Amino acid sequence: MKFLPSPVRTTVPSPLGPLTLAANNLALVGVWFDDQQHLPEWADWGVDDLHPVLRQAVQELQQYFAGQRLHFDVPLDLSHGTDFQQRVWHSLLDVGVGTTSTYGAISQALGKPSAVRAVGGAVGRNPIGIIVPCHRVIGANGALTGYAGGLERKVALLRLEGVLL
Repeated sequence: MKFLPSPVRTTVPSPLGPLTLAANNLALVGVWFDDQQHLPEWADWGVDDLHPVLRQAVQELQQYFAGQRLHFDVPLDLSHGTDFQQRVWHSLLDVGVGTTSTYGAISQALGKPSAVRAVGGAVGRNPIGIIVPCHRVIGANGALTGYAGGLERKVALLRLEGVLL
């Protein structure tokens, strides 16, 4: 995943572990747990704790974890993946709070019913975790399969949103 121009970043604590957030001039481009899979190489990205988009995202995430926010308003930039990945990531925004979807349902909705594994790969590489709710995607049999941030975090996020497991 290429982020051009290089975004700026900040790292903040969360109830589920440190989060690194990244933004370009106009929008949020990333939210990652510091120990999750598929992290970008951010060593050369500048740190800007006062960037307005990052400050908005931090505030909204704090409200989310406090149970005071269910929807996010921070502007998003999902243009850093392949066309297919971008389609999958945008489809995740349609999975409502308190609900789940499956990899198969997403592949069907995209008109690619045989692309279940490719959907899973794109979901796992979602660059804006939590806000683009990849944690709401489960296996066809209801199993909590895969989450780049770890299954315990997936469970915690779903419980926070009121999904009974």
